[in-house]
Amino acid sequence: MMSKIKETAKVISQEMLAGDIYSMWIETDIAKDAKPGQFISVYTKSEARLLPRPISICETGYINKTDGCMKNDHNDAGSQNALRIVYRIAGEGTREFSAYKAGDSVDILGPLGNGFPLTEENDDSDAILIGGGIGIPPMLELAKALKCNKTIVAGYRDADMFLNKELEKYGRLVIATDDGSVGTKGTVIDAIRQQGVTGSVIYACGPTPMLRGIKAYAQENGMEAYISVEERMACGVGACLGCVCKTTETDDHSKVKNARVCKDGPVFKASLIDL
Repeated sequence: MMSKIKETAKVISQEMLAGDIYSMWIETDIAKDAKPGQFISVYTKSEARLLPRPISICETGYINKTDGCMKNDHNDAGSQNALRIVYRIAGEGTREFSAYKAGDSVDILGPLGNGFPLTEENDDSDAILIGGGIGIPPMLELAKALKCNKTIVAGYRDADMFLNKELEKYGRLVIATDDGSVGTKGTVIDAIRQQGVTGSVIYACGPTPMLRGIKAYAQENGMEAYISVEERMACGVGACLGCVCKTTETDDHSKVKNARVCKDGPVFKASLIDL
C-alpha cells in the first residue's frame, strides 16, 4: 500500500487555461507514486479555511534539476518529481490558489484515493475516456498511461475549452458542447452516438448526471465502465465519513450499502455505485 505524504511543496508554474480554469505545476515527491484518477488535498494559507481542497491529479512530470527543463511524458518512469492540477475557481480557497506564482509554497497531502485500474487485460482493448467539465483533467494522465487504442470524449459548456490540444496527442478526440459551438451539441453520450464512438471499456469522470448516463449506456451495450465520483470532502482520508455514496452491494465491514468516496474511491466500477 503506497504511503501518503504531507509536505510543503513548491509551485513551478501557474496559468489560466480558460475563463475560470487554472493549471498549476507543483514540485513534489508525491508525483512518484501518483496513479491516474487519484487526487491531492491542497491546504489554504488562511486560518479561516481549515479544511483542504481535494483536486484531481491532471498529470505527472519531471523537472531536471540541472537545466530546469520540464518533461511531462512517461519516458522517465519512476523519476517523476512534479504533478499538475487543473482546477476551477469554485470558492475562496481555489481563488487563493489561482493567485500563487512560481516559487510560492503550497501545503499538500497525497496521493489520495484509488485511481483507474491499469490492468493487463485492458492493454488490447479499445477504451473510451470520458471527461465532463472539471472531470476532464484526470483523463490526460490516464490517456498517457493506457496502452491501448483510445477515444477521448470531452464535454464542455461552450467554445472556451481547455486541455483539448493536449488530449488529442494521445487518441482520437471527440468534443461535445452544451451550446453546440464546437463538436456535437448536447451531452457526451450524444457525441458518442452521433460520432460512432465504439469501445470495450469506459473510463469517466464528471458530474453525477453525466455519470448516471454513462452507467446506463454501459449497461445497455454490455460494456465495463469505471467512473470517478464527485463528492464534497472534508478529511480526504476516510476518517470523517463526510463523502459517503450509496452502493449496490453491502459493505463487509459496515454492513450497509455505503462507500467512502475519498478512501474507497473516487474511482468505482459503475455497476457497484447507486447513482
